[in-house]
Amino acid sequence: MTIPRFVRFAAPLSLALIAAVAWPSAASAQAAIGEDAAACAAGNEPALRVTVQGIKDRTGRLKLELYPAVEGDYLRDDHVLVKEGKLFHRSFATTPKSGNIVLCIKAPRPGRYALFLTHDRDGANKFNIWKDGAGVPSNRKLGRSKPKLADGIVNVGAAATPITIKLQYVRGLSGFSPSGG
Repeated sequence: MTIPRFVRFAAPLSLALIAAVAWPSAASAQAAIGEDAAACAAGNEPALRVTVQGIKDRTGRLKLELYPAVEGDYLRDDHVLVKEGKLFHRSFATTPKSGNIVLCIKAPRPGRYALFLTHDRDGANKFNIWKDGAGVPSNRKLGRSKPKLADGIVNVGAAATPITIKLQYVRGLSGFSPSGG
């Protein structure tokens, strides 16, 4: 087996990190789903490849929303953002019945954005705090508060950028938390 040149000179890096950089994992090779899946399949345009973890069940649909990375615009009504000429993009995907879940959402250009993921379990397109799940790129426990801009920040590169989001659901009086947390 030939070791790529950049790996031979990366002695201070751990072997795990070298393996992750040099050889793509099975999860990164998995086809993304959703309305923007073609952007991730092409791999040469600004997009986010979101690996979803901690899904409660395989019902309904998943929704990614891309916002400006600006305080006050994150999680703001999409109609208001569009009316003001600000960035807002949404991508839906039917929840797959099995397997790993990788979603894709396009970005207009490389840069800094804010992202929010929801699991609309009944497909009603209206967030139900008692049933539906939510997730942010920081994977910070949301508890009973609305996610903060810092929780949603993502940096999108010129090609599909991989991230992982753990879904959270209401778990008693403590509010939203991931499975086992």
